[in-house]
Formats: sequence, C-alpha cells, structure tokens
Amino acid sequence: MPIGKSEGALRVDAETAIILREAFHKIEALYRTDHHGLYDYVRAVACKLARVDTFYIGFLHGSNRVRYPYGYDSGKFDDPATHTYGPNGQTAWLLKHRQTYRFAYDNGDILNAGVPCGDVSKRSRDAVTVPLFRKSGEQLFGMVSMQSYESGCYDDNAVRAFEWLAGMVSRVLTREAEDRNALRLLPAGDDVPSVLTSDHVMEYLSNRIASLRTMAADALDAGEMAAEVRERLAGLIRTAEQTQSELIEMMLDVDEGPERRFASLTPAQQGVAVLLVEGYDNDQLATELGISLNTVKSHLSTILRKYELDSRAQVADDVRRYLAR
Repeated sequence: MPIGKSEGALRVDAETAIILREAFHKIEALYRTDHHGLYDYVRAVACKLARVDTFYIGFLHGSNRVRYPYGYDSGKFDDPATHTYGPNGQTAWLLKHRQTYRFAYDNGDILNAGVPCGDVSKRSRDAVTVPLFRKSGEQLFGMVSMQSYESGCYDDNAVRAFEWLAGMVSRVLTREAEDRNALRLLPAGDDVPSVLTSDHVMEYLSNRIASLRTMAADALDAGEMAAEVRERLAGLIRTAEQTQSELIEMMLDVDEGPERRFASLTPAQQGVAVLLVEGYDNDQLATELGISLNTVKSHLSTILRKYELDSRAQVADDVRRYLAR
C-alpha cells in the first residue's frame, strides 16, 4: 500500500501536522474557485515541508497528453505547456501503478525517461510525484510533482505530507466539478454554467487583456513613484502568469477532439452516443432506438474503442462537449 493511503491518522511529525492543519483551513476558505491561487499556495506549503526546486501540476488529456497549467522552477514561474507522453516515462508509470512515484524507487530512471521540466541543464536528484484521483480513487486525472536538485530531500514524512496536499487539490477540483454538475440539473437560468466553448475563451481573453491594459496604464501614470511602479508591474506580471495558467486549463475543454471523435462514428453509433449524454442504460437504448441489446453492446464496444476511453460516462462527457460547440 502506498505511503499515506492507510486508514487512521496521517503519520507525520507534529510540526508537519501544524502546517497541514493551517493549509486545510486556508484552502477551504480561500481557494475553492481560484485554481492558480490554490496551486500557488500548495507549492508554498510544500516548500515549508522540504526543499522544492521544481514544482508542477499536470492533468491528463485525451489518450496520450498531459497539460501543465502551473509550474515553478527555482522560484520562477515556468510557462504552461502540453506534452505527449510515451510508454516509459513517469505518466505511464503512474497510470500503471496508480500510486506515488518516488525517485528512490529507481534512482530517477522513470523520471528521466520522460519530458524534462524546469531547468533542462540540471537533473533532479530527488522527486515525489503524487497522482490525483476522482471518485474515491477510481479515476486518475492528474499529478502533483515536487523535485529537488539535491539528493535525499524527501523522507517518508515529507512524502506523506505531499500526498495529503495532493489529496486536497483533488478534492477541491472534484467538488467544483460536482457543484457544476448539480447546477446543470436545475431548470435553465443565467447562472447555470454551460460546457466551455471557444466563445467563452475569447470573452475571457478580452476581459483579462483589458485588465492588463488598465494595470499597465496605471503603472505609467505613476510617474516618478518608482516603488509604486514596481508594485504595479509586479501585479501585471502576476496577472499574466495567472492568465497563462487559466488558459491552458481551458484548453482541456476547448479542443477539436470531440468533433473529430464524434465524426468517426457511423450514424447508428452517433445515435447511441447522443443518448449516452442523457444517461440511458442499455435497455433504454435498445427501446429508444428499436434495436437489440446485442446490437447496443456492439455499438458501445465500438464507440469506446474509437474514443479510446474506458467508460460510457467518459464518452458522454466528450459528446456533451461536441454538442455544445
């Protein structure tokens, strides 16, 4: 059983427990809808627990990609990125083993087999990468990684604490998604969130760029007040960082993939896929479409294969994005 997964009290020292208790209350109070702020704060907490030179958050997307909306290396914001992962790197290892990866397991062989992060001129000498799960550990959807350019930084106490922090990230993001789904069950209203579309992205960009323009103008108006100019420019830089981070997460939902996958289905399979969005079970599908249960199962098997997904719920989510385009 991976460290930190056992039942009962978390086995960390008293100082670490105090830090994590404070983190719990701050995350609950301040970061339920502020993703960038959440990641920033979790990184800061991790740095209280052990040396952290490189820190990043990654989310699985499609069948072979990871999007990284947030990363820091040596105290500097690292540009968000997307990478395709292969069969030998850390992401594939997490998907296979479904537990925390530690540098000590293989002296970093798995870590170094993947795409490097942070300062590519250096190699991490210690690392802990914790998988993020939804639905009580059923769905692995991302990862949180802490790395150091010095060896021997992460003992069992630090690993357990990192796993606990990653669990907080997972719960915040999962609860947010569940809240949105609950709102969608209500009759339509102005406050009911819809599936993200390119129009939403453009509106978001417009508003954020307007905010950046205003902040830049304020900085220029400050004139000789050098300290205030520095403060305003720092705010401008942080807003730009946050915009980059949020945009890469939006790209998780705004993608040509849903349309391409839906178009790969035959008309009969498309009929099944659309009804999956409504939550139909196999008997309901057969009745609604006037086909046999065996035909329904055959269509579902083909749809899952074409979509390269594991469940009908995942297909339904993907088709929902296509229908909302």
